[in-house]
Amino acid sequence: MKLIFLGPPGAGKGTLAAKAVEILTVPHISTGNIFRAAIAAKSPLGLKVKEILDSGKLVDDETTIGLVRERLAQDDARAGYILDGFPRTIPQAEALSGFSAVDKVLNFDIPDSGVVERLSGRRTCKKCGVNFHILFNKPEREGICDACGGELYTRDDDKAEAIRKRLQVYRDQTAPLIDFYREKGLLIDVDARPGIDEVVENFRKSLGV
Repeated sequence: MKLIFLGPPGAGKGTLAAKAVEILTVPHISTGNIFRAAIAAKSPLGLKVKEILDSGKLVDDETTIGLVRERLAQDDARAGYILDGFPRTIPQAEALSGFSAVDKVLNFDIPDSGVVERLSGRRTCKKCGVNFHILFNKPEREGICDACGGELYTRDDDKAEAIRKRLQVYRDQTAPLIDFYREKGLLIDVDARPGIDEVVENFRKSLGV
């Protein structure tokens, strides 16, 4: 099954994707992880992506489309995938339709206040990229990753000013995709406010899995 997860930053797309991977046995393809790998490598592309993300803006379509096309061509994505963070714009959605046909698009619905609460409390491992939260998903030891023992930190794009910018960018550029996919009969609305167990159950029901 080929799925797209839509929704503002902090809506819980990545958390559900981790569960959905086990249910559907398809890869979770996050453009955020692809970008962070490039940043960690300190390649020219990585430096460019870091500057853009730190300012709260979005990476340009040409760069993003190229990365996603390359990733979907890999063997593990041929039978299905979960796209998280792509497409972000109508041109990206149109480009995607040229090299892969999706089955459903899940729209994670959550108010801005919920996004700010979630993101401002998020802590990310510098070593392996696993996310924790100071309220909802605390690590066993403060400031230390449960998975690898790495240091936890607040990403620049999880700070208050950057969150506000990211939400505005989302409303301006990405929210139009909701109507774009609804008109195609592919959209499923998901209430992202409940806890993850309830969201997972609703996910199963909506897809019949």
